Amino acid sequence: MESFGVLLTCPMNTYLEQELDKRFKLFRFWDYPSSKDFFKEHSNSIRAVVGNTTIGADAEMIEALPKMEIVSTLSVGLDKIDLARCKEKKIRVTNTPDVLTEDVADLAIGLILATLRRICESDRYVRSGSWKGGDFKLTTKFTGKSVGIIGLGRIGLAIAKRAEAFDCPISYYSRTEKRGTNYKYYPSVVELAANCQILVVACALTPETRHIVNREVMDTLGPKGVVINIGRGPHVDETELVSALVEGRLGGAGIDVFENEPNVPEELFALDNVVLLPHVGSGTVESRKAMADLVLGNLEAHFLNKPLLTPVV
Repeated sequence: MESFGVLLTCPMNTYLEQELDKRFKLFRFWDYPSSKDFFKEHSNSIRAVVGNTTIGADAEMIEALPKMEIVSTLSVGLDKIDLARCKEKKIRVTNTPDVLTEDVADLAIGLILATLRRICESDRYVRSGSWKGGDFKLTTKFTGKSVGIIGLGRIGLAIAKRAEAFDCPISYYSRTEKRGTNYKYYPSVVELAANCQILVVACALTPETRHIVNREVMDTLGPKGVVINIGRGPHVDETELVSALVEGRLGGAGIDVFENEPNVPEELFALDNVVLLPHVGSGTVESRKAMADLVLGNLEAHFLNKPLLTPVV
């Protein structure tokens, strides 16, 4: 398979890059200052594209690579891939579900605790020497608070399971009511927000879910409510989030993903009721290796004419 050209769209994972280099003819997209020059020179050499949540395979790339047979993304989300164009051109698409579920769910709970108990602010309080001048202010508990989850897929269910261990009543919103669960279903995000204290975003990013957490949802959550986003940045209207937090209309936020990564609204930096993370939901050694192995396994299965491990298209 060393002759098969594989395009890695951006730096991702050292292990994945090394393994791709061993097994295929690897092209690193970032080594070429001009994408047009790259496509012109190598358009007939690329048979597979490996992308992630930063750069996937958009319509322009798909059209520029006529020999492309498969897109394998190092992510669960597919919003950086033009799925319609892939289906039209019979290009296979795979992702990396399941292997990152537990780590993302763990991080969601960590964000909730860090936001409610002001863990990051407490850490700064100790490091700055402020403790010598008096005790840290009281915070608010997690146990028993109502948790509403937008999207009850693999990750949403894993978050619900963990929150149940904190005796939290669980409710959710999704496109359809899920069978086999006792969690309370609400047919709209506004109704969900009206009936929970912590709102967790865990759904896929689609045109319908873009800005699913808007001003109305934030105002419904209210000044004691908290938003946790481990989905995708565009799920939350960032402009309205900043406004709601600054004005005190929303109680707090724990955010792992942003609309225009790695750019983050600077107004958030000064807020102590906000915890900001650099999109590290699946960022453990264990998860990233398992995700890389899925990417590699899917590529090898495709080129050996075997069933794909995690087919999407």
